[in-house]
Amino acid sequence: MIKNFVRGLGALSLALIPLLSAPAAQAAPAAEVTTLADAVGLVKVTEEDRTGYTRTKFKHWNAGDDAGDGCNTRAEVLIAEAVVAPTVEAGCKLAGGTWVSYYDGQEVTSAGSLDIDHMVPLAEAWDSGASTWTAARREAYANDQGAEVSLVAVTARSNRQKSDQDPADWMPPSPEAQCRYVGEWVATKLRWQLTADDRELEALKVYAEGPCEDTIVRYTPAA
Repeated sequence: MIKNFVRGLGALSLALIPLLSAPAAQAAPAAEVTTLADAVGLVKVTEEDRTGYTRTKFKHWNAGDDAGDGCNTRAEVLIAEAVVAPTVEAGCKLAGGTWVSYYDGQEVTSAGSLDIDHMVPLAEAWDSGASTWTAARREAYANDQGAEVSLVAVTARSNRQKSDQDPADWMPPSPEAQCRYVGEWVATKLRWQLTADDRELEALKVYAEGPCEDTIVRYTPAA
């Protein structure tokens, strides 16, 4: 009986070894929630440098989050942000649908009239740290659907007006959009650990300490 008991303990120990030695599953990064003022305070300040930048260093659009749906990132964002869903035809051609461009408050009923804006423009991202990234990380940034604020469907006109400017030089023309915009800008910078220059940071502080002091920032660090 004693031998059987000992043998049983040995078998139990062997059964537990894989459980004890197996690496723990890596938890997904937790979402961070903070005030706009505190979020601005987390953004590191450095000088910007655009040396070597070209848009082609950020591969986009790629096959998107669902490589099997036949749609690229641009189309997937348009489908996700539509307030009235478009019809998805062969080749992921979008017909119909309605969108609201929050930068200028315009309602749009043609997908071709919309741009997918990178909340923090590619050139600004390059200036702020992306110049040191791998090509794969820059592609991930340029096609980031892991955060709703990274890519946004807006009128082509407002996107072209914004160009590669930061909030020191451009803000959405719709006053109702500005606090949301500043919050999403800062969230994107923190998600990707991008920096800001002095002028940009001062502009963000003006909003954070003034009209947008009640804005809440939510972000999840990019993998």
